[in-house]
Amino acid sequence: MTDPLATEAAPVDPGSSGTLHPFVAGSRAAGAVLPAPPYEPPTPVEIRDVSVPGLHGAPDFRVRVYTPTGHEGKLPGLLFLHGGAFILSLVDFFESQTTRIAAEVGAVVVSVDYRVAPEAPFPAGMEDGYAALEWMVEHVEELGVDPQRIGIAGESAGANLAAAVALAARDGNGPRLTMQYLGLPVLDDRLETPSMNTFVDTPGFNRRNAEVMWDSYLGGTKTKRGDDVSPYAAPARAEDLAGLPPTYIALAEFDPLRDEGFAYAQRLITAGVPTELRHFPGASHGVSELNPDAEVSRRMIAGQLDALRRGLHGDASSPSV
Repeated sequence: MTDPLATEAAPVDPGSSGTLHPFVAGSRAAGAVLPAPPYEPPTPVEIRDVSVPGLHGAPDFRVRVYTPTGHEGKLPGLLFLHGGAFILSLVDFFESQTTRIAAEVGAVVVSVDYRVAPEAPFPAGMEDGYAALEWMVEHVEELGVDPQRIGIAGESAGANLAAAVALAARDGNGPRLTMQYLGLPVLDDRLETPSMNTFVDTPGFNRRNAEVMWDSYLGGTKTKRGDDVSPYAAPARAEDLAGLPPTYIALAEFDPLRDEGFAYAQRLITAGVPTELRHFPGASHGVSELNPDAEVSRRMIAGQLDALRRGLHGDASSPSV
């Protein structure tokens, strides 16, 4: 198998003081005490942590496996990459979502505790995602997963990693994915879209946060908007999207990332990739995790579960069937 991931990680440039940017430090302080939204699954879900070897001698990392009980035969599998602006480890916070997917979609979910920036810039997190996918394929018997029904999903920065892993799997003749779910995806380091230039200082995630996020992820040597940014770092940079798996993209109205998601969906469609796009009026970035009981959040969650059921259990040629 061709290895598209044999790249060298960029060195960290934390700044002359060696301290974290206030956005990074503040986000980590808030994330450390952020409780997962309450969720009680309708059927029991077994949860266990597993250590997975890193790629190219990288450190081992953790994945958390969610297995719904009460099913006969093999289930579809879903590799899940959490959000967090590339700088936060939020496996625990996203546990409500991953448990919900396992219980209500009927799938084995593997959630990746990938390395984060700025200490581990690109390609660290993306390589951990790819290593987790390879591990998942190699352990389908142990996991009880149907190897013909493995999908990938991510939220926000995790959707970037999911899209990048899908590109790398295509380019390197790697594991075949039956679908990809991209929720409010981070895709383009150039920060040139109308929505990115509109939501400059909105509460929550905004353009100012996006600037720091990309500087952290690219490691200080390959700057955003530069000519040398890899499509595995910024999937919008990929010249050809043909051959990617059927895709579902969810976007929020008041999100600086909105328009790069629209552009990526249009390019997927033009490239012949079965693509379903849902835009949620009234939604802001991360609302379905931070306020899951809001009416728009309920619609977003329902759309996600429906797309995953169709993509993993239904006609694998398209999540739109």
